Amino acid sequence: MNKSNMIFPFAAIAGQEKVKKALILNGINPSIGGVLISGEKGTAKSTLVRGLAHVIREDVVNLPLNITEDRLIGTIDIETAISRGEKTIDYGVLYKANENILYVDEVNLLSEHIVNCLLEISSSGVNIIQREGLCYSHKSKFTLIGTMNPEEGYLRPQFIDRFGIYVESRGSRDIKERTNIIKRRLEYENNPIDFIEKWQNENNKIRERIDKAKEIIKDVVIDEELMYFAVDLSQQGNCLGHRAEIAIVETAKAIAAYNMRTNVISYDIEEAASYCLPHRIKEISNINNSKKEPRNNDNKTEENMNEDNIDNNNSQNNNTNDTINKENGDFIFDEPIDDNINNNKDESNNKYNSKDKIEQALNNDKIIPLEIKSRNKAKEIKGTGKRIKIKNNSLKGRYVKYSIPKEKINSIAFDATLKAALPYQKLRNNNNVSIVIDKADIREKIRERRTGSTILFVVDASGSMGAKQRMRSVKTAIISILNDAYQKRDKVGMIAFRKNKAEVLLPITKSVDMAQKRLNNIPTGGKTPLAYGLYKAYELLKAYKVKEKDTDPLIVLVTDGKANVSLNGGRPIDDALHIAGMIREEGIQTMVIDTESGFIQLGLGKKISDEINGEYYKLEDLRGKELKSIIKG
Repeated sequence: MNKSNMIFPFAAIAGQEKVKKALILNGINPSIGGVLISGEKGTAKSTLVRGLAHVIREDVVNLPLNITEDRLIGTIDIETAISRGEKTIDYGVLYKANENILYVDEVNLLSEHIVNCLLEISSSGVNIIQREGLCYSHKSKFTLIGTMNPEEGYLRPQFIDRFGIYVESRGSRDIKERTNIIKRRLEYENNPIDFIEKWQNENNKIRERIDKAKEIIKDVVIDEELMYFAVDLSQQGNCLGHRAEIAIVETAKAIAAYNMRTNVISYDIEEAASYCLPHRIKEISNINNSKKEPRNNDNKTEENMNEDNIDNNNSQNNNTNDTINKENGDFIFDEPIDDNINNNKDESNNKYNSKDKIEQALNNDKIIPLEIKSRNKAKEIKGTGKRIKIKNNSLKGRYVKYSIPKEKINSIAFDATLKAALPYQKLRNNNNVSIVIDKADIREKIRERRTGSTILFVVDASGSMGAKQRMRSVKTAIISILNDAYQKRDKVGMIAFRKNKAEVLLPITKSVDMAQKRLNNIPTGGKTPLAYGLYKAYELLKAYKVKEKDTDPLIVLVTDGKANVSLNGGRPIDDALHIAGMIREEGIQTMVIDTESGFIQLGLGKKISDEINGEYYKLEDLRGKELKSIIKG
């Protein structure tokens, strides 16, 4: 048996029935649009994907997180062009992925530029390669399967919506099942060949059922009334666009075919909704409690076959609502951090209880410009914007100079290459060509462009910020900075800390308008868990830097520094200083805006700034008419 066939059998994987079913449905009907598997580490996510590919006889094409655009899409074969003088294509990953499975492990860490390429190609099914006068296109229809650990970050709403199905992969809580997993794994390790042969019949049964379902699905029909049902479920979840109901219908067809039927029934729609809606719902709503039957009750036959489906639907929806925080139209893979902030509502229709108050920012069109200089000029910084001027060797930007390439060439500087080659033409054997170019003559373009920055606001929302309308001044100043961020096309995020915890109010996004709305709705009240706020910022940006390796983010910390909630049981201010040191060691730029006022000042904000090695400003500094060079590289 070849090593390529030494794959842990799909049928032998214990538990994860929901994930298995989701993968099988995509194998039956690729029009569903792929699967996003979210779950903790060590739950056999990758093993399931490779096992299914072996069952349905397709290849798994892995997409590395550090992949470049040329490697993904394809480019000109430089070596052939130089040695033979011929233009040939160096095919990318998307060429190999055609009619196969494109698998992205830790898809939430994929760079935004690569995500944009995937979005465009997955929607059209055609990959177009345009490089140095060469244009070529080929089909690229693939089943996109992604896995992610929600603790390591979130996915852009535009990208997550492309996945037809969302399922969660969790470790089993049943002792017998966990023991069974250990036994099977040890048996496989001891003798893989015997173990695979032992499960071959079960794998063959799954393959035969999928093959039959592929034939049946061609004849599956769905009544218009059931389409109304699918649309109604999507509307109840406040799903944007029409992908939700389309995915429900395609999944329901696959479920019917899997059950060897050519007609879709209402239970199929309900089960399909449990797969297709969790990652698209914009408000927490219980689909099962509010679901409506189609206008004409279709024949509810095969009750025994579908009883398990109903139970699975209820379990899936409940688990999803417990683990996914959906807030104001954003899908955030983050469990609520501060229950008091989310649930501190009273019975008098006030948004927050009597101890909390919300101060609105003053109407102010003033813009506070931030001069953020990148400290990573030698690196290629991806993204768009108008703030930081950078030089890079990518395909975007204005050609300003050239360099001798050190790695794979992205963009040849023909003028510089010709100039380097011309002085040596008499010494070279031209072989009936006009100009002979050696590899040493090749020069690469250096381009210059501007890009946006990433600004994370960490806002103190404790009770002390509510004194003397201090929070109003803070919000007004931050909105002035956000006005500048909007013009420079920056990405922004927001964390608020109060009472005993910190909360990510807004993950890093380009929506400055959303940041302003979240800012205006921040209440003040309670203690000052400064260490929690700093640690949450540290975690968020550290994960973000893994995804965007060349980014140079900035923390804007707004606080009076009067910490009074301990993180590790020590002195609150010592905990805050310790986390500040961690941020400094991570190399994250920081700006501290000290809101402390009054005759007696403790200077704790300045102490935090010194420890974090950041730029320090008093809140009064932001009230002036001009603010120049507020942040230095």
